[in-house]
Amino acid sequence: MTKTRTFVWASVSVGLLLAVTPVAAHHSFAAEFDGNKPVILKGKVSKMLWSNPHGHLYIDVPGVDGKPVTWELEFGAPAALLRRGWRKTDLPLGAEVTVQGYLAKDGSPTANATTVKLSDGRSLFAGAPGAPGDPGGAAPTP
Repeated sequence: MTKTRTFVWASVSVGLLLAVTPVAAHHSFAAEFDGNKPVILKGKVSKMLWSNPHGHLYIDVPGVDGKPVTWELEFGAPAALLRRGWRKTDLPLGAEVTVQGYLAKDGSPTANATTVKLSDGRSLFAGAPGAPGDPGGAAPTP
């Protein structure tokens, strides 16, 4: 093979890999969460990641043995959260929150959050557009 042909082949291969990666990294609600298993969790904020494509809230919830269990709660995209009234200051470390959502299918302490009641009494939608509980759209079918 000539150097030019090798370069073109390598460039096309890398381009295809980069084009496919974002699609493989994203998932639908029904792929990871069970719309038939709602959950309500009350705990203290241990971390909030305002990252794309989804934000992630981590809260410590008392387990059955009294020891804290850290739950990971998937939120919608940060830009959508900000449009719905969220502020980065709404979730300080240690703040008590009550989260409604849907459990992960794999049984881990993970859920897709729909509504979060903050310590100041406000309730804000935390899910992605079209997720169950979305005040602006229909819920997806599980």
